[in-house]
Amino acid sequence: MTPAQLTAAPSRPDATEGDRALAAYPRSWPIVAAAGTTVFLWASAFVGIRFAGHDYSPGAMALGRMAAASIALSAFVAFTAGLRRRSARPQHAVPDGAAPRRAALPRGGTLGLIALWGVAWFGGYNVALNAAERLVDAGTAALLVAIAPILVAVAAVLVLGERLTGRLGVGVAIAFAGVALIAAGGFTGHADKVGVVLAVLSAVLYAFGVLLQKRLLARVDAVTMTWLGALAGTAALLPFAPTLLGELATAPPSATLGMLYLGLFPTAIGFLTWGYVLSRWTAGRTSAATYLAPPVTVLLSWTLLGEVPAPLALLGGALCLTGVVLATRR
Repeated sequence: MTPAQLTAAPSRPDATEGDRALAAYPRSWPIVAAAGTTVFLWASAFVGIRFAGHDYSPGAMALGRMAAASIALSAFVAFTAGLRRRSARPQHAVPDGAAPRRAALPRGGTLGLIALWGVAWFGGYNVALNAAERLVDAGTAALLVAIAPILVAVAAVLVLGERLTGRLGVGVAIAFAGVALIAAGGFTGHADKVGVVLAVLSAVLYAFGVLLQKRLLARVDAVTMTWLGALAGTAALLPFAPTLLGELATAPPSATLGMLYLGLFPTAIGFLTWGYVLSRWTAGRTSAATYLAPPVTVLLSWTLLGEVPAPLALLGGALCLTGVVLATRR
């Protein structure tokens, strides 16, 4: 990906306030690197879920993943808060006996929406996807979830006031054709209907999460939102705690390590880098870039799990990749 693929649309007379703010960010390699990190980690998550899903049920795996992510994010937030306090101390002396000022956390309706976002994405999305990957292979799941950017791109026009350009529209259509080709027969030659429905449900929750997050990033920073959302998602998954404890006692160490990987890397790190990019780029184009995740998932699944793709599935993957290039090219 080039820097041009990950920059905001230029300012225009009919641009929304959010578009103009995004246009203020220069083309930057850190944004490219953050987007690439997100794509790779999220692609690897499909393989990790498929691997650990043999020993962990959908709800238990989601809880274990989110517990690990919440601990990692809490440690990161505490560490960065400490750094800010130390760096600010010489410039802003604190009177004797006075407590240092802390960054205010979101409250009221904003906090409630962050909790809703966390429950929908970190809770509902994870459980639905975990259940889907018990019935379909990692490549099929990844390519079905890839319809989420289509939903985001359309909804961003209707809800966020973003402009759906002709290039973006054509790219989305081509990528959707690739996804439809995959869904028709499954990536390895067959597709369980229930698994397909669960994967599509994951895509709907994904799209809802992106749109809500895009709105909320105007009020709260990406790190704080990711942290609080992860805590909310973990709390919503607590009813699965007894099941998780029972499965922890019988699962092999490799499956447990896979579950912890899902929490620390695709969730904690992947969502931090995702929030960083989304706060600096339009929702439609950022989500369109995630079409790169399915081809990466296919390669990882083929290499690590031995899930060999069918010829038509490879054609569908090629269409997805072509669509994302068209949708994100400027």
